[in-house]
Amino acid sequence: MGITITSPLWLFLLLTLLALQLFLVLILIIKPFLRYVTGKQISAAVGRLLSDKYTQNLMELLPAGKRISPLNILEIGLRAQNGQIITRPLGSPKQFPGFTNLVFAPRLMSGLSLPESALVHKQVTIGPKAKRPLVINIPIMISGMAYGIALSEEAKRALARAAKILQTATCSGEGPFLPEERAEAGKYVLQISRWAWGARNQEQINSADMLEVQMGQGADMGAVRVEAVEFQGRAQELSGLAPGEPAISFPAPPGIQQQRDWPGFVKDLRKKANGIPIALKLMAAGHLEDDLAAALELGFDAIVLDGAQGGSHGSTPIKQDDFGIPTLIALIRAERYLKSQGKRDQVSLIIAGGFFTPGDCLKAIALGADAIDMATVPLLALAHGQAGKVIPWEPPTTLVFYDSPAKNKLNINQATTSIVNTITSMVLEMEEGMRALGKTSWKELNPDDLVALDSFTAEVTGVKRVY
Repeated sequence: MGITITSPLWLFLLLTLLALQLFLVLILIIKPFLRYVTGKQISAAVGRLLSDKYTQNLMELLPAGKRISPLNILEIGLRAQNGQIITRPLGSPKQFPGFTNLVFAPRLMSGLSLPESALVHKQVTIGPKAKRPLVINIPIMISGMAYGIALSEEAKRALARAAKILQTATCSGEGPFLPEERAEAGKYVLQISRWAWGARNQEQINSADMLEVQMGQGADMGAVRVEAVEFQGRAQELSGLAPGEPAISFPAPPGIQQQRDWPGFVKDLRKKANGIPIALKLMAAGHLEDDLAAALELGFDAIVLDGAQGGSHGSTPIKQDDFGIPTLIALIRAERYLKSQGKRDQVSLIIAGGFFTPGDCLKAIALGADAIDMATVPLLALAHGQAGKVIPWEPPTTLVFYDSPAKNKLNINQATTSIVNTITSMVLEMEEGMRALGKTSWKELNPDDLVALDSFTAEVTGVKRVY
């Protein structure tokens, strides 16, 4: 049976064709008019831009933009809104001197690389002089990210679960103790923090594989205030604070009112620790050697040093941008000081702040770090493949923050897999770099495996220049 011209399909096609022809005709008629009007508007706008005095000219933004960044404009607006301290997430945008101008120096003829099948010894021992050192199977640890005052329970559980699969350690961070996180984790670092709940009880200490006394981090130190509305709910219940009571951090952990309180505090903590290592976490700052001298005198087993590139859930721009020293310089100074005191083999050095690539991690180990504490990378990996649940209206990090209504959307199993995949990939690349250098153990790496691309980096690190 044939299709007649009156059938619905043919009628639809005919009407569509007629509509298209009409549209083209209208375009041909209107196009000259649109060009004329648009041209007049552009001409008037350009003329105005080239004739209005600067104080009335929209293009005043051009020279202003050379002096003031969009970030500056944003933060001026936030300050102008309510006259309060502002906090910025994820650390400073400043470009500090880093590991970029260091490259590895393999030997192609005077030595041989290793075959792909060669095993690389990846295990790391933290606090070797402690009765019960912390042993991890990769040189990357998951750094402290606080429950409640930063991350959600779902995010902390995913981080802990991933660390267990990776056979590395995860850190509680400075927030209230979360039992579910400890249940998910394998190796567990408990922070003795500078908050009302920071002293921790004996049961919590007994659950840890290392204690970490937190005196600062790359993007923050000193007193901090968190309003009750930002961590209301279970986090506030676990904190021991009254409903509506804000959380305000102390200059030092509970029990330390003056400098002379430190020896007794550490002695008491050592008894409670029952042989596990005790680390000290510091913002790397200008008086670093003085801080390290005090740490050695107090007998800390490890130093966790967070450079200026370190991030935070939210700290003030002044602390992020104008306190602290770059991670590379902090690492070099700490390594040299520990060696000068004859303590390098006794005190572990864990470096943190701005590590995003396998290459930078491996360079840090070559320059003396025992392990890398990493936060931003696993934090971003948490939301991988799940960002569609909140964008375009919210950033992906709303999936992981405690005070976000979107935190329950995070799939813990998927987040765990993403973290494991990310860090596994990084470690595999580090192993490949080791084989290319002909090394089978992290301890075999040293500054001679590097060259510097510029004089500043060469002078800071003591690594020879490439030219």
